[in-house]
Amino acid sequence: MTPILYLVIPCYNEEAVLPVTSGLFLSKITALTASGAISDRSRIVFVNDGSADRTWDIISGLCEKDSHYAGIALSHNRGHQNALICGLMECADFCDITISLDCDGQDDINCIDKMVEEYAKGSEIVYGVRNDRSTDSWFKRNSAETYYGMLKFMGVDIIPDHADYRLLSSRVIHALSGYGEVNLFLRGIIPQLGFKSSKVYYSRAERMAGSTHYPLAKMIALGMDGITSFSIKPLRMITGLGGIIAVVSFIGIIYIIVGAATGNTTQGWASMTCLLCFLSGIQMISLGVIGEYIGKIYLETKHRPRYIVDRIINIEEDK
Repeated sequence: MTPILYLVIPCYNEEAVLPVTSGLFLSKITALTASGAISDRSRIVFVNDGSADRTWDIISGLCEKDSHYAGIALSHNRGHQNALICGLMECADFCDITISLDCDGQDDINCIDKMVEEYAKGSEIVYGVRNDRSTDSWFKRNSAETYYGMLKFMGVDIIPDHADYRLLSSRVIHALSGYGEVNLFLRGIIPQLGFKSSKVYYSRAERMAGSTHYPLAKMIALGMDGITSFSIKPLRMITGLGGIIAVVSFIGIIYIIVGAATGNTTQGWASMTCLLCFLSGIQMISLGVIGEYIGKIYLETKHRPRYIVDRIINIEEDK
């Protein structure tokens, strides 16, 4: 039995690139259907993440022209990870497998063939992994390597050089639905599910049109989510650092007392100023890390929905 494949593609202000990449996605679905690799009931599902431009109008127009296109509109911008989880959850009951990828055409769509082949061999999770970072700037390339190394050090199980280009079976998605946290970091959650997995490698291309919607600030925020959602090691490091400073301070007190008793003290403010600045800096960093965790707890205890769907086109018809 040929599987039903749904491509899940989050979109945020993508009016410039959608007319270019939508045809490529349709051509790939058509070719896989013709080869017998997937069912003709397969879909290309665009998830509009509260775009402020004509993205939803373009998606609606595509859905009217061809039933292979489908659309989900969120009522408000909720961020890439929430838009992605929305697409996966809304599609899980209507397909056998999903493949999530970006709308900008940077993910090599020819890897879709390899992912479907890996699924046919028994893999329920297939990761799309970059085989090089030649298209990245020096800063982005080195910061990514540092980040992945830091996550490994923190004990986070993550696939290096893998973003959100992956195949998931419907069984995996239903298992994923049991994770109810608001602070989503799918790159860390998926490896925890434990299903049979494999990897396919590809080269990431330049964006086909428009500009990136993932600037440095958002990448840093995603990086913080990755660490604080899966590891308490930063808190333990703070505890360890506090212990070291306490020991050093105790030695310093003994040194001062001995110096005062022997009359070897000297007047001066430089050493005291440096010590106060150092300790103040450590305290502020520690409070910031602790505050990050408390903020996560605060958001989780509210149990607010991760997304609210406004409209759906060409998916519910398969019920």
